[in-house]
Amino acid sequence: MDFLEIARQRQSCRSYDETRPVEQEKLAAVLEAVRLAPSACNGQPYQLTVCQGESAKAVAAATTGMGMNKFAAQAPVLIVISEAPYVKSAALGAKLKHNDYRSMDIGIAAAYLTAEAASLRLGTCILGWLDDEKLRKLCGLSSPVRLVVTLGYPKDTLRPKKRKELTELVSYL
Repeated sequence: MDFLEIARQRQSCRSYDETRPVEQEKLAAVLEAVRLAPSACNGQPYQLTVCQGESAKAVAAATTGMGMNKFAAQAPVLIVISEAPYVKSAALGAKLKHNDYRSMDIGIAAAYLTAEAASLRLGTCILGWLDDEKLRKLCGLSSPVRLVVTLGYPKDTLRPKKRKELTELVSYL
């Protein structure tokens, strides 16, 4: 599958096959994609905590406040992405340029994770609605949790994508 086909296929999955676990080799491939993702000064200022079984259920519960993300409990794997310290050069650049490179790097890592998952016919959903305090306690983390990604085999069929036209997104100089 080429990248544009992956981009066409990937969607936020909100219905998982609870009877089908993610194979270890597919999970390893998804995590390897994150390891290879670019980051400012190659610093990779994030930590991934892979949750399965009962820990996945507990993490899912920490993403469901106010009725949000109820489907997360169906996913056999949840990956918690938390902050890690900058490398010195990225920290200096972030301070001098008033730019949050860590957020960009976490976004890129999540994109690589979800793209590799799509290439393996796995479904994902990136969750930003979460209880940071609960997740830190559950995962033994001292740094802020930024995202949780659900991972598993989708039950949903592919939906048509609703996207802006290129003319609304792109300008040429």
